[in-house]
Amino acid sequence: MNIIEVNKLLKTYPKPENKKEFFSAVDGISFNIKEGEIYGILGPNGAGKTSTLEMLEGLNDIDGGSASIDGLDVSTDPFKVKQIIGVQLQSNEYFDRINLSELLVLFGKLYSQKTDPLELLGKVDLLDKSKAKPDELSGGQKQRFSIACALVNNPKVLFLDEPTTGLDPQAKRNLWNLVRELNDAGMTIVLTTHNMEEAEYLCNRIAIMDKGKLIAEDTPQKLIMKHASVPPKAPLHGNIEDVFLALTGHELRD
Repeated sequence: MNIIEVNKLLKTYPKPENKKEFFSAVDGISFNIKEGEIYGILGPNGAGKTSTLEMLEGLNDIDGGSASIDGLDVSTDPFKVKQIIGVQLQSNEYFDRINLSELLVLFGKLYSQKTDPLELLGKVDLLDKSKAKPDELSGGQKQRFSIACALVNNPKVLFLDEPTTGLDPQAKRNLWNLVRELNDAGMTIVLTTHNMEEAEYLCNRIAIMDKGKLIAEDTPQKLIMKHASVPPKAPLHGNIEDVFLALTGHELRD
């Protein structure tokens, strides 16, 4: 069953050099996401990943096409959509005078929902930081806390935008394990990334974006077998970087 359906989604912005002309940051892309899967949107900076997520989250207007989450139209039912999704953003700034438990209670009130902050902090392995202030956390701890904030309304779908950017290898692995645990409990997760290892490790399926277009979509193994310039005999011997290079002619980090 599809929990997210996207049809010919479009987002345009004025060109920096000429405000009267527009370019398509997201250029008519379509995809469906199944309930209970981890779906990754992979691409370099400027590919349109974040703009796509922001439209699905109701944080940016849809300029063309349509999107629905759990049968709710994102454009016409934005309030209802926000009740069933959790959003973890790339950067977060919190009130620095209150502790993590108090912040979670505050976020819960935004949804008119009673929140058990210790339960949420336990889910993200921050129970021992319940009385800490946000500026006392490490980078990895801040990312995990931002996920706890996104879980206050017990969402059906969790959106993660570049969740491991700037983290050291161990902090990345800890966050990957958290994402897996949330998914194992039944949560649908949509994440953007330009980290090939992250996409291969976490995602059931990957959509590859470049210059606003969705250029390929499948499981990591099938993408590698189908698109890598020298298809490996064993699926895990190639990588998504080979796929991206074969499809676009340039490397993911160019």
